[in-house]
Formats: sequence, C-alpha cells, structure tokens
Amino acid sequence: MSRYLFYISQNYSFAILRPLQKAILARGGEAAWFVEGDNVNHEFFNKDEVLLPSIDAVKEYNPRAVFVPGNVVPSFVPGLKVGVFHGFNSGKRNRKGKEDHFNIRGSFDLYCTQGPNTTETFNILAEKAGYFDVKETGWPAIDPLYEPLLVKKEIERPTILFCSTFSRNLTSAPHLFEEIKRLSITGKYRWLVQFHPKMPKEIIEQYKAIESEHLSFVETDNVIPLLQEADLMVCDTSSVLLMFLLLNKPVVTFNNISPKEYLINISEPELLESSIELGLTKPKELMTNIESFIEQTHPYQDGGSSERVLDAVDEILSRPQKSVKKPLNLLRQFKMRKKLGYWKL
Repeated sequence: MSRYLFYISQNYSFAILRPLQKAILARGGEAAWFVEGDNVNHEFFNKDEVLLPSIDAVKEYNPRAVFVPGNVVPSFVPGLKVGVFHGFNSGKRNRKGKEDHFNIRGSFDLYCTQGPNTTETFNILAEKAGYFDVKETGWPAIDPLYEPLLVKKEIERPTILFCSTFSRNLTSAPHLFEEIKRLSITGKYRWLVQFHPKMPKEIIEQYKAIESEHLSFVETDNVIPLLQEADLMVCDTSSVLLMFLLLNKPVVTFNNISPKEYLINISEPELLESSIELGLTKPKELMTNIESFIEQTHPYQDGGSSERVLDAVDEILSRPQKSVKKPLNLLRQFKMRKKLGYWKL
C-alpha cells in the first residue's frame, strides 16, 4: 500500500492538502500528517486522520512522497519531496527584490505548478538547477472550489468578503477599518471578515469588536466556503484574492503592489463603497480580463488537480534518479534539526 506524508507548519495547510488526502484514500493508499512548530491548531485534525508524533515515527512510516505547502522540508524526511505551494503568485517580493513564489531553496524534487504563468518560470529554473522536476497539475486546494456550494447563500443583499494579509507594509486591515465599520452599520451588505493566521492580534480584536448582524469575523482553516458564498472580495495583496478570481467574481483591492487590469484597485478608503458598487455590476471589460487571468493562472476547473499531482509523483518515481543532486544546504538543515530536536542520521 502506498504511503504519503503531509508536512505542515500552518493551519492553512489543511485546506490545501485534504483534497490530496481524499484522492490518496480513494486510490487505496495511506496518508499521515507531521506538524512542525507550534502554529498548527491540533483541534483542526479530524478523528480519522493520522498524526505522526516525531521524526522517528515519520522514518518508520517511510512515505513514498511528502507533500509540503511551504518553502522547505528537512532532507532527512524520507520520500520524494513535493512542493505544492501555500498560495498563488501574488507578486510579493523577498528581501532581495525577487518574487518569493519562485524562490528555490533546494528542498524539493518536484514542483507541482498551478498554471502556465508559473510553469514557464519554474521550467527555466529547473533547467538551470538540474535536480528537480516541474509538472503543471493545478492546485489541489482548488479542487473543492468547483464543488456545489454547501452553505445556503443569502440573496437579499450582496455578500462582501474582506480578506487581508498580515504584512505591515501590505495589509489593508488598519486602513479600511473605519470605512468597513461605517458600511457595515448601514446593513447594505453582508460582511464576512477573514484574515491571514499571522495577522496581529490587536487588528483581529479591532474587527471582532464591530461584529453585528451585518458583519461576521470568521476564524477557519478552510476559506473555500467563504469564497463560494461571497459576491465580491475586498483585499490587498493577499494571494487569496487570486483564488476568488478563479470563480469569475470581482475583487476590489487597496494599494495592491502590482495592480492588474483584472482588479479594481484603490488607494483611498473613501473610494471603497463606489468601487464595491462598480464591481457588483460586473463591467464587461473587467470580466473579460478576469477570464484571461483564469486561463493563465489556473485553467483547470474540473476539480482534478489532486489526481494530477499523484500521477506526477508516480511518473517521477518511475524514472531513474537525476544525476544532479540537491544542494546540501548545511546551515538550513542544521537549523531544521535544531528546531525539531533531531540529530540522528
């Protein structure tokens, strides 16, 4: 029986990997989880999910592949190392000024890309590095996006979903607070507010304090039902806005770092209401631009990305190993061993 491991460090990993888990179990395989660090809420695990308590247990489990919705994974974890990403490429740049989505850290044997506009760059990087493969599969987290809406949608008034990144330089949450508070009081819209898990607590408490019959603050490990339910999203530079666009619905952004033609971007909070009203009319040019974005970013709308990821793993494992080895990354591996308290070979 084929065994697979999910290596996670954040709560958002559940929504990304559970579609993969479903596909694995449907194929008669086994899936287990390992948690790195203290940022994962263990209450989010289902009773029937297998959680391995240590690296020793991981080694005994001996998975054929390990799926990581993050940036790194220890080399001493067994199995093919598969990067499945924690979000779409939202244009964020690292300290060196490079797009963080394409930062190769020497951890993975296989990158499962989401669509043409990321596959092309990763193919160039793979040819240069020589030690990893790239397969365009679509993103497993998106599979449930195309399932029927489970929540009964309110039809009397539009539902607005406000999501924001935690980065101090990029977040819209403190800048839009007063305007969202004002709009929520009117009752014109139904507001759902959901933030990145790393959002500062003081901002979270600020929004919780204005909860009412018109505004709900939602804490969840699965944002997909919120995306399905909303008619329009208000956001900034969080990659979750890209998921929302895949549903062919409009997004209003505040100070997006790279505003594209498929977004309604504003720089003044006072423009929020009029921009929401514009977006809800679904202007023809805007919707045409959104459709073009979908074709380049994630053209797979069949809910079968998890199956394609597993097929990619099978294909790579059926080949001879690459002659070029991954970089040793001694300093990074030392830091991971120290963090995990694991010093065995």
